[in-house]
Amino acid sequence: MRISAHYGLNKNQAQLDFVDVDTTDDIAVYIDPSSIRRLEGMWAEECQILLATFFDTVLDAVRHRDKGRVSSLLGKLSEPNETHLGVSRGKSRGRGMGKGMSNDLAEKLSSSQAAQTGLIEELEDTALFIEGVGKDIVSDITTNVIRGALITYTQAMCDFHGIPTETVHSGPVWNSASKAWEDGYTDLPVASHQKLLMVPKVIVRRSLHLSKEDYYRNHLIPVLQDEELDNPASQLVQTAKSGRRFVNRQDVRNFHGDSKPAVVRLSLERPEVYNHYKQVKRLAETAPLTNEQLAESGGGLPPDYDALLEAVLETPAGRDYATTYHHNIEALLSALFYPSLSMPIKEAEIHEGRKRIDIRYMNSSQEGFFRWLRQHHVASQYIFVECKNYSRDVENPELDQISSRFSPIRGKLGILTSRSFKNKDLFLKRCRDTALDHRGFVIALDDDDLQQLVNDVKRSLEPPTPEEIETGDPIVRPSRHEYSLLHERYERLVN
Repeated sequence: MRISAHYGLNKNQAQLDFVDVDTTDDIAVYIDPSSIRRLEGMWAEECQILLATFFDTVLDAVRHRDKGRVSSLLGKLSEPNETHLGVSRGKSRGRGMGKGMSNDLAEKLSSSQAAQTGLIEELEDTALFIEGVGKDIVSDITTNVIRGALITYTQAMCDFHGIPTETVHSGPVWNSASKAWEDGYTDLPVASHQKLLMVPKVIVRRSLHLSKEDYYRNHLIPVLQDEELDNPASQLVQTAKSGRRFVNRQDVRNFHGDSKPAVVRLSLERPEVYNHYKQVKRLAETAPLTNEQLAESGGGLPPDYDALLEAVLETPAGRDYATTYHHNIEALLSALFYPSLSMPIKEAEIHEGRKRIDIRYMNSSQEGFFRWLRQHHVASQYIFVECKNYSRDVENPELDQISSRFSPIRGKLGILTSRSFKNKDLFLKRCRDTALDHRGFVIALDDDDLQQLVNDVKRSLEPPTPEEIETGDPIVRPSRHEYSLLHERYERLVN
């Protein structure tokens, strides 16, 4: 039974910011530390600091040949069954950091030339150079190291959805300041007699961003082929009928080896190759799993955008239904804007609680409109949403309300939803006045606009038709993350 069903949330994966895992079994997705490094925002920065300080401390102990310190640091790593990520047979029990694995890893790292020489710099590098380390181990270690941040996130999600918690043992928590493990008690949800840690959808993947096979096949082998061609004594060089000299890729693999020790040796002899690979991978960002992919991995249903929109449209206008409208808008926007926007908080407090924001999202975009904002130097670490279920027109006071929540640190772009506008053009002009006065950018959306956003997203997800496949001339569909309506409204504010 998934978390949503266990707690009667009446929401599916598309409406939830966390991975809606089964409370007893695992699902085959993993936390990739590379995905965390690409996020912005305070929560992501905390995770980045935790990961950097922990692994730097481990590597420092390795390079000082302090095996006792290495064993002490890695000895606290355990099976993070409370996230229910990874692969196990039947009941979740963790196939990654099993019993004895932390001692084995400590021994392998301590004796690793890759770790001692600086070839290994980050946690995910171990999956390429340390025997027995793969995506499951890297995910488990990451979970252990960022457990404190995951506890904070889980508590926020429990508050958001009204999920009850109990006081339980926290498990080891890494302290980035003291560079030591701590533990104690904290409040977490408990299901099936086991505490739960919720994991944001934006940091899970089906595989790691760094891949030994990708590195070997696409970066090491071409270099080795060139070296063999330049070597007059090479036994791997062949000559084609045309006279062209070539080296077969499989021959290179057979001659040099492709085990992890072989990859370490070859990389230490050619450190520039791995450095280049890392640079290439930093530029080639991996997209978070879609709601459809997550639903498939967890055995759930894909998002029903029409049903989410219908819930908004059927909400009667007026103060009596303001809370329902707020709830339905959040469900719709969270599904529409994922993964560009994540980690929603309702009634987010600012100015020491003197002001509140209906919904605050973290801008976690890697492409599309919300990424474009950051690239064009629009303060947008967070995106604010104000929901107005009025039976009358929204006017200047409501516009001033949302703009007063802006700041260069938090962000200066928000979305104001309203049921309809008697004079929509006039209100859009008022939004432009706010922008021209340097008070921030407010994008106004009514029910018709929400319908257009839903239509655009659905169209972007349509598969090619049989006719398009047959002719090989598919229709160009809008990008899932482009949100052309938002872009048009923003352009109207500034031009």
